[in-house]
Amino acid sequence: MNSQWGLNPMDMSATCSSASTLPVASGMDPSAGMNPYAFMGMGADNMYGMMGNYSQFGQESGVVLPPKEIVILSKSVLYPPKLGAPQPIVRIKPPGCKTIFVGGLPNLVTVDILKEAFERFGEITTIRMSEKNFCHIKFAEESSVDRALHFSGYRMKIDNKNESEFTGRLHVDYALATDDKMEFELRQRAAERAALSTARMPTPPAVILYSEQEAIKLAEELRGEGTFLKAASILIMWLEKGECHKRNVNLFYSLIQSTNTHIRRLMSEKLKYEDELNTAKLMLKKKMEGILLQFNDIGKVFIAASVQKVWDHFTRAQRRNIELWKKQTEEIRNAHVEEVLNDRIEDEMDLSDDDTSSESSQQNNSDNRKARLQEELSKMKEECDSLRCQLEASQNETVMLRSDADQETDFKGRQIEGLKKALQGFQKEILSLNFKHTEDEAEIKELRALRDARKDELKIIENDFSHGDNNQRDSLNLVTSSSTLSITENEAQLIGLISTFLNVHPFGASIDYICSYLYQIDNTVRARDVESMMKRFPSVFNEASTGIGASLEKKWTFCGFN
Repeated sequence: MNSQWGLNPMDMSATCSSASTLPVASGMDPSAGMNPYAFMGMGADNMYGMMGNYSQFGQESGVVLPPKEIVILSKSVLYPPKLGAPQPIVRIKPPGCKTIFVGGLPNLVTVDILKEAFERFGEITTIRMSEKNFCHIKFAEESSVDRALHFSGYRMKIDNKNESEFTGRLHVDYALATDDKMEFELRQRAAERAALSTARMPTPPAVILYSEQEAIKLAEELRGEGTFLKAASILIMWLEKGECHKRNVNLFYSLIQSTNTHIRRLMSEKLKYEDELNTAKLMLKKKMEGILLQFNDIGKVFIAASVQKVWDHFTRAQRRNIELWKKQTEEIRNAHVEEVLNDRIEDEMDLSDDDTSSESSQQNNSDNRKARLQEELSKMKEECDSLRCQLEASQNETVMLRSDADQETDFKGRQIEGLKKALQGFQKEILSLNFKHTEDEAEIKELRALRDARKDELKIIENDFSHGDNNQRDSLNLVTSSSTLSITENEAQLIGLISTFLNVHPFGASIDYICSYLYQIDNTVRARDVESMMKRFPSVFNEASTGIGASLEKKWTFCGFN
């Protein structure tokens, strides 16, 4: 119990002195005072027809609410809702309820924080946390549950931070806990057995002395159904006292015979009641199976809607609603199954109570059987919860693996597209190079053919003028040199442009400088072709090196007029 509230756990007026300096919370969300399933198109009565109705807490529950003020804890702060906010809607308290439902918890809430917040209302036995921002808290006393509803509508801030992971608006409500229901029913049955054992104690019948007239009157009462029990007790008393002797033995025999006539009637009634009971049980079983089949069909609808190719088309709000409906359907179905199991346990317990109510040893056996059934039920429930958790984990893992596979597929697809485009570019470049190579080979063949033709002409000229004078020989050499250094029109144009450029630069220019000038006139010019052409005419262009080491530079000059 927190010491800052004093001895009375409901007296929350004496809060910490620093509470007035803290900022007041923005208030409770208006939807917190509404039916939490109003968006599903149904009221609270329709949704919880099998689980109980709803009411305004503080009105029908009869609990006197203390003033709502800021509550300061060691690791969190609780801010009350705004003044005038509607009272939270809670379901009608189930009989024997010791467990509360707490929803809207922050993502980073811990068991210690919840225990510190709610232990002021009473001793806490268990706290069951969930990954969906809610928990169930079970108290040792029923009165603590009503006091714990005071925190409904409060906003919890861990370390007084406003981030979404540290804050949440609490919704506190009665929980439909199976163990609470079973404990309450056990107490009720124990009280009923005590009352039944008290009621079965026979009351001493009125003392009626034996006489012949009373015996005749008793014979008529033994034949009637309503007066049989009283008449039988009188007959037993006479037999125990020894009123039967030789003179009236025939009369007592007729009385005993009248008693025996009721056996056939009782057996027929028993068979009739057993037939009616079996018929009712079969009808109930069929109805329960029909309800369970409908719940299974509803669950299959939600599972089919969760398939990825259908799930992607829903909006985020629609997905959240579908998940909420699916969870509620599973909870209702599990509660229905538990109710059927509880009914079976009650039937076995009732039969054991009817058969063994008079003997204490047999009552102990029924209690042991009941305990074993409860243990089996709890084990089945834990196994069902673990299987549900495993199913959710596998579904989440499947979604993650599917998203990773989709991302990897998209990445590989983009890589393949990029490689296809690069391959197409390489193919185009290879085709262009092959075409250019073919053109170069054709040009080389033409040049070789031209060279061979010129050589043949020179041989003919040498043969014709082999006996000429020296002047003719010099002219022949001149013609030979001129014919050997044949140039094209494009080369002649380049020679003229380069000569003009170098004539303006008498100290020479580098090949890059010359090519930059030529690019302005013809952008197809290559530095390698220009340099090879200039080397073919050493009488026009001269190459000279200037500088030493790293500053070494080659320059070309015009020497046509030297």
